[in-house]
Amino acid sequence: MRRGAMIALAGAVLLGAAAPAAPPDHPVQYIKVDELKGMLDRGARPDVIDVRTTGEYDEVHIRGARSMPLRSIPQRIAEIPKDRLVVFY
Repeated sequence: MRRGAMIALAGAVLLGAAAPAAPPDHPVQYIKVDELKGMLDRGARPDVIDVRTTGEYDEVHIRGARSMPLRSIPQRIAEIPKDRLVVFY
């Protein structure tokens, strides 16, 4: 999990540097890798979405995460729940 945590941290840093083009329809909060790991360790089941390429996802990913490459999000937006915690990395 250490390698996965490092990848998640790198993704969070990259995504954290990007500013949204417009205010989101739903609140956006940034969490740290330790916070996500703590949630998962306590049995919480957020929807964890890996936005890297499919090849990167296949190589290593957070257990339980699903692959949704960043470029595919506009076409798959309906798959993202609006009523529970969603974590993108």
